[in-house]
Amino acid sequence: MQLETMATTLECDLTVTTKPTAPIAGQAPGTSGLRKKTKQFMDGNYLANYVQSVLNTLLEENVPVSGGTLVVSGDGRFWNPEAIQIIIKMAFAAGVGTVWCGKDGLLSTPATSAIIRCRGAGFIPFGGFICSASHNPGGINDDFGIKYNCENGGPAPEKMTNKMVEWTGKVTELKFCDGIPDIDLSKPAVYKLGDKTVEVFDCVEDHMAILQKCFSFDDMRKLIARDDFTLTYDCMSGCQGPYARGIIETALGAAAGSCKNADPKPDFGGPESAWHGHADPNLTYAVELVKDMGLNKEGQKIATDKPPPSFGAAADGDADRNMILSSQFFVSPSDSLAFIVANADLIPQFKDGLKGCARSMPTSGALDIVAKAKGLPFFEVPTGWKFFGNLMDSGTSYYPDKPVYTPFICGEESFGTGADHVREKDGMWAVLAWLQILAKKTEAAGKLVSCEDVANEHWKTYGRNYYARYDYEGVDKPKAEEMMKMMAAKAGTLVGQEFGGMKMATNDMFEYLDPVDGSVSKNQGIRFIFEDNSRIIFRLSGTGVAGATVRLYLEKYTAPTGDLSLHQFDVVKPLAELAFDLSNLKEYTGRDAPTVIT
Repeated sequence: MQLETMATTLECDLTVTTKPTAPIAGQAPGTSGLRKKTKQFMDGNYLANYVQSVLNTLLEENVPVSGGTLVVSGDGRFWNPEAIQIIIKMAFAAGVGTVWCGKDGLLSTPATSAIIRCRGAGFIPFGGFICSASHNPGGINDDFGIKYNCENGGPAPEKMTNKMVEWTGKVTELKFCDGIPDIDLSKPAVYKLGDKTVEVFDCVEDHMAILQKCFSFDDMRKLIARDDFTLTYDCMSGCQGPYARGIIETALGAAAGSCKNADPKPDFGGPESAWHGHADPNLTYAVELVKDMGLNKEGQKIATDKPPPSFGAAADGDADRNMILSSQFFVSPSDSLAFIVANADLIPQFKDGLKGCARSMPTSGALDIVAKAKGLPFFEVPTGWKFFGNLMDSGTSYYPDKPVYTPFICGEESFGTGADHVREKDGMWAVLAWLQILAKKTEAAGKLVSCEDVANEHWKTYGRNYYARYDYEGVDKPKAEEMMKMMAAKAGTLVGQEFGGMKMATNDMFEYLDPVDGSVSKNQGIRFIFEDNSRIIFRLSGTGVAGATVRLYLEKYTAPTGDLSLHQFDVVKPLAELAFDLSNLKEYTGRDAPTVIT
């Protein structure tokens, strides 16, 4: 590395100290790592127990920990700095030779994946710890999280996380290099501690380098330079700020201030912010952006003091999610995925064509229609980016006897979109994919083309999947589980019956057989699918901390010859009423209305 010549030697004692501990219940990670209240992580050995369990698993699985390189950073939320220093001391005690950290301990989740895969010669680290609870609020009274990503840059697979959980149930000792001082992460530097090294580097450069290989920055600069094009990118005080400024403003030439709320804060803006510190890019929480773009939280047009920008986007706390809008128009995440795949030929990354695409099961079937029309291999997977990762790694050294599906695009209805350049969803990639598509379509049309124009063109070709998600946050978990169990018990018994004038084609609990590694994932959500392709889906979220979050997904397909101009939330309301009858949701949860509609 270039910083090697500027190394600073830190004299310290590298003696490994062993401390007794006892297992702590409830350390099984969800779909995106272990998430709990910040105070719980700060209490006693809670963080250390989990980190030690991960390290023990890696050693047991013969991962090259000894002398190896480990990435340790996070999304900048409260207690990140302290957690990173603890992990560094434990990593060196486990035999790690080098730790890589982003400046200020800051790395977005997709950037962490990019660094594991591409920094230096590429695939140098054996993995990385990401201190993040993604879109969950940050602060001492809110949420903290941690997850481990493997040497491919993607989340640890279930077979490995299961072993980590086993270790949390039997861990009895913790190992630290207590003699190591806290490392200064405030500036790029290399620190030598005996035979150990800590390298601190700019958090943006590696992610931007890989994105420059995916897109034409020249095309996007021309679009952004147009007098009739304006944009705004709301970083919601999460860790996307440095990336947005470095890429959107500096590299692409957007006006200074185009990226708003771009200073990362440990509480993501906190209770005093318009979004109350909930850095989640959707119509409910991204209130400043939604208002700026001339919409309300239902996605309906409102009057504005000045013309809304041509293009708007938002990011979440760890920058893996995205929301896309144009002037007084909201692009649903399910549609966004389908639109990008339909226009992939305009993106340099896919100049030789796509070889595969996938969506999570709750995501609308808009992608399915595009994949079928284009003859692309298509997959429907459970919620969780690790399932996409297996498909992207198919045909590589990990699974050499399996088909190759890359170049590959995938996404989830929960505002996550990405491709095979990394093994995480990538909010910046999604924004640049849209800017690339708009740039090429604008160039071809000889006039500015908007996201709304792209949507209308798409629907006239493929039809429209009217779609909405209702979230019921913080409900009583036993009651929510009881509701899911009741619906699961009816699997298959409703087929052929009519509900609201629609005949039931499928009612089941979704189960996934991974075509790459052969693993089976059960209990992945309740499905009610009708013969006209309308769908009602129920899931319990795996990313919450307090209580349970019930997610209800509603979808109604309209052919190209039908009415494509209706508001999606209005179209699916009759399905919502039917869903309440099928689930008895109001009785089980005590809720008359959802917390969030997206």
